[in-house]
Amino acid sequence: MIKTIPIVPVSEAPAGMSTALEGDGMGCHSGGEKMLAAAKASGKSEVLAQYAKDYPVDPKAGPHDQPQSMCPAFGSLRVGLRMRRTATILSGSACCVYGLTFTSHFYGARRSVGYVPFNSESLVTGKLFEDIRETVFDQADPEKYDAIVIINLCVPTASGVPLQLLPKEINGVRIIGVDVPGFGVPTHAEAKDVLAGAMLKYAREEIVAGPVQAPRTGRSDKPTITMIGEMFPADPMIIGRMLEPMGIAAGPVVPTREWRELYAALDCAAVAAIHPFYTASIREFESAGRPIVGSAPVGHDGTEAWLQAIGNAANVPQAKIDMVKNIMLGAIKAGLAKSPIKGRITLSGYEGSELLVARLLVESGADLRYVGTACPKTPWSAADCEWLQARGVHVQYRASLEQDMAAMHEWKPDLAIGTTPVVQAAKELSIPSLYFTNLISARPLMGPAGAGSLAQVINGAIANKSRFDEMKAFFGDTGTGHAAGVWEASHGVPQNRPEFEAETRRQLEKLAKKRKAEAMI
Repeated sequence: MIKTIPIVPVSEAPAGMSTALEGDGMGCHSGGEKMLAAAKASGKSEVLAQYAKDYPVDPKAGPHDQPQSMCPAFGSLRVGLRMRRTATILSGSACCVYGLTFTSHFYGARRSVGYVPFNSESLVTGKLFEDIRETVFDQADPEKYDAIVIINLCVPTASGVPLQLLPKEINGVRIIGVDVPGFGVPTHAEAKDVLAGAMLKYAREEIVAGPVQAPRTGRSDKPTITMIGEMFPADPMIIGRMLEPMGIAAGPVVPTREWRELYAALDCAAVAAIHPFYTASIREFESAGRPIVGSAPVGHDGTEAWLQAIGNAANVPQAKIDMVKNIMLGAIKAGLAKSPIKGRITLSGYEGSELLVARLLVESGADLRYVGTACPKTPWSAADCEWLQARGVHVQYRASLEQDMAAMHEWKPDLAIGTTPVVQAAKELSIPSLYFTNLISARPLMGPAGAGSLAQVINGAIANKSRFDEMKAFFGDTGTGHAAGVWEASHGVPQNRPEFEAETRRQLEKLAKKRKAEAMI
């Protein structure tokens, strides 16, 4: 097992073999198109075709016409690290592994991340796969683990490292290998589905083969509703309280926190696609014969439609459905009226719950003009999209940063909710702003608890407009644009040189045309 990552000259690689690390060829900096082509040539065509179908993007989209996301592998890594008795191992470039582990621990992971290092020689000779296989056998301890997850990053995927050839089980420990390249999976949110779907497929096949382990808390004596999507922790409990009077219970949330919960998730009356982009996971539930219900119980209209759809899917008598509606809808309407939101808002994010938050904002009284989500359009978000569009909200699937910024500049909102760069740009324009992931999606959204949950933070942010104006007036244009930073007058302030910018732009355009011509040969 290699413990370090030595640099092996290209000249020492075996004759006639290409390497994913050589020079400016197929390193992880070589560009998505080249790596995609290399991966297909290396035997990954089938998995990449499935990803293209599950997570579609516009094939003509350039780098500024598609969502910008952190490394998508973070999504799969996050799913593995949050599961009990599950080991997660990365196979990829050292810089990528460092960044992913750093981000994982930043978000609270308290578990080691495995890593199988490689160099040019071990990659092109197949030694990397043997190292992965050796590592998996070393780690497969049934006293510690139910499953081991191995994630191929960009370079091993492009080089065709065949994780599918690993044993499916070693000493009773399940082995799950997935390819999660940045050139095949558009966003880290969808990468959660890559691993969740692979685990559901494995669990479903185990159920078909024979008896499986019962959940830690035992089987429910009521029909259950499995929920898909990472939610605020209180939301599943709130949904459970809404379902209880109908004689049904809230089941597990996928991605699950334990392997045996996958069995309970599949053993349900219906599936609620709270986050609608989990295409691979939904495919496994459909293969198990489970009906899928889109949208979520957000706001008055959303809750009414969702309760009806869930009741129908679970064969609940209409009288019980109406009874629950009468109880819940009155409480939601009162909560919305008690905590109104006043102001124009633009909203964007990459979590997958953007349309749900948008519905709640509109019903709270906000003048919402734009909602952008990095996720694709699917049948399970159609009702939310139609509802928003009917109320004059522009819905942008696969939203890019440029589209989110353009919406903010066009509508000049009282509050911009978005990703980090959107928030930064808004504050530079003296527009109050909130980071979607930490300040909006980290709040209860469902049922009566969701009504009014956003009002305090949003109204408080809008009320801070005067503070931004005061700061803008005080600092003026100091440290903006080409002169960003703090500069002593005695040393001079940087001067803008538009002629240099024009020349650099011309050189970049020339290089882009050259690369495009080479790709066509």
